[in-house]
Amino acid sequence: MASKLLRAVVLGPPGSGKGTVCERIARSFGLQHLSSGQFLRESLGGGGAAVVLQLRGCGAGGFASIPAAFLPLLTAPFCCGACTGFPRTLGQAEALDRICKLDLVISLNIPFETLKDRLSARWVHPASGRVYNMDFNPPHVQGIDDLTGEPLVQREDDKPDAVAARLRKYKDAAKPVIELYKSRGILHSFSGTETNKIWPYVYTLLSSKIPPVISDEEN
Repeated sequence: MASKLLRAVVLGPPGSGKGTVCERIARSFGLQHLSSGQFLRESLGGGGAAVVLQLRGCGAGGFASIPAAFLPLLTAPFCCGACTGFPRTLGQAEALDRICKLDLVISLNIPFETLKDRLSARWVHPASGRVYNMDFNPPHVQGIDDLTGEPLVQREDDKPDAVAARLRKYKDAAKPVIELYKSRGILHSFSGTETNKIWPYVYTLLSSKIPPVISDEEN
């Protein structure tokens, strides 16, 4: 566990590498990675009634409300975390404000064409949310999850015809969120087409806020 409390959010459009960046942050700085998508999957798998009412609007690129049971995790005294999956709307950002003060917000800016290619090549293991990309992170056996041997699927909103609409929807919803955090002086934007090239700059930023537990070379 990190020695200093830090709460951060990673923002970015679908396919921008938010999950990968958060996983590296958690590993490098001893932080807890809180993913709203993973939380929803685990809660539903365990019969989590508390989140069922929050799922309206999910699917087809819709933006889910933040589960009521998820937000208190950010206020726990042990929670030094990097969050991905929210806030995606101004309403979610305002709800987060009421319970938690963020230390910094990282925004990933990826070109539209890069995102379109990434999303169109993305396949997932539905039960775990594990993501594969057929161009740079394919499964060992085409169409099969590496760990379970179960079939992979392409989500309807990852199919080429749906990708452009998803990206436009994200851009419209995220703009006021980004402006809010920019006005507070806690927004840090990183642009590029590859997570591996963006990551060193993210690592340097966080190293100025909290001591790393492993070096950048170990990632």
